[in-house]
Amino acid sequence: MLFIVSELILVMLIDSHTHLEMEDFDGDRDAVVERARQAGVEFMITVGTSITYCRKALDLASRYGEVYVAVGIHPHDVKDIDDGTYDELRKLVAMEKVVAYGEIGLDFFRDLSPRQVQMERFGEQLELAEEVDLPVIIHDREAHREILDMLGSRRERLRGVIHCFSGDLTMARQCLDLGFSISVPGTVTFDKATELQRVVQYVPLEFLLVETDAPYLAPQPYRGKRNEPAYVVKTAAKIAELKGLSWEEVACQTTKNAKTLFGLNGRDRPGGSSLRPVGLPSII
Repeated sequence: MLFIVSELILVMLIDSHTHLEMEDFDGDRDAVVERARQAGVEFMITVGTSITYCRKALDLASRYGEVYVAVGIHPHDVKDIDDGTYDELRKLVAMEKVVAYGEIGLDFFRDLSPRQVQMERFGEQLELAEEVDLPVIIHDREAHREILDMLGSRRERLRGVIHCFSGDLTMARQCLDLGFSISVPGTVTFDKATELQRVVQYVPLEFLLVETDAPYLAPQPYRGKRNEPAYVVKTAAKIAELKGLSWEEVACQTTKNAKTLFGLNGRDRPGGSSLRPVGLPSII
C-alpha cells in the first residue's frame, strides 16, 4: 500500500534490518515479501551474518527488486573467520545491491565467540568498512562502552547505524555525537520497554530508522511469534505515538533517513503498478 501525504508525495517505509535469508522464511518467503509490499514497505535491507548467509542474501536480492543487502560477519561467528574470509567479503561487497557492511560488533551477552576475538575481528571489520566506503550496521549487546570506544577512535571516518538500540539516553547522546543513527525495533511496543521509549522521545526524528530484525523481536500484538518486514508499521506507529507526530511524518522521515544512509535515493520502487494508494496500512 502507498500512503498519500499530499498529491505529490507517496509515503512508504523501509525495514532497515531484516534477515530474509534465514531458514525461518524458507517455507513462505514469497508470501512474506508480498505482505511487506502490501503493508507499504518500499525497501528491505536483509543483513548477512556469515559468508553463507551473505551469499543467500545476495541471491534473494537478485529475485526481489525491493531487497538490498548488508554483508559482514556477526560477532557470534567471528571465531570462524580465517585467512580467506576477508577476501571473500571484498568480493561480496562489490556486488550491485550491497548497500552496507554488517552486521558487525560485539555481543557480550551470549559470548558465542571469545570476547578478545570479538574485539579484534570487530576492529578488522571496521577497517574493511572504511576501505570499501560503506555504512556500518552495528550489533551491540551488553558491550556499550567497548562499542563507543571503538567507534569513537574512528570518529568522522565511519558512518552507520546502531541496530536494535539497547542503550540508555546517555549512550544515545554519544551515538549522535559520533554521527550515528539509531534503529528502533519492535520491542519499543512492549509495555516494559520504558528506556527505549525514552530514547525514542529524545532522539530527533532525523536520526531514527525503523527495523524488524525479523524473524526476531516481533512487536505487539505479535510478540512471541515469527517477525516479518510487514510488521515494521507497528514500530513506526509507536514512534509516532511517543513523539506526538503523525504516522505519515514518521514514515516519511525514517524512509528519507534510510535512503540517505544506504544510498537508496533514486532507486526505483519495484512493482509500482501493482500497488494502490489507499491510506494508512490496515496492519496498524
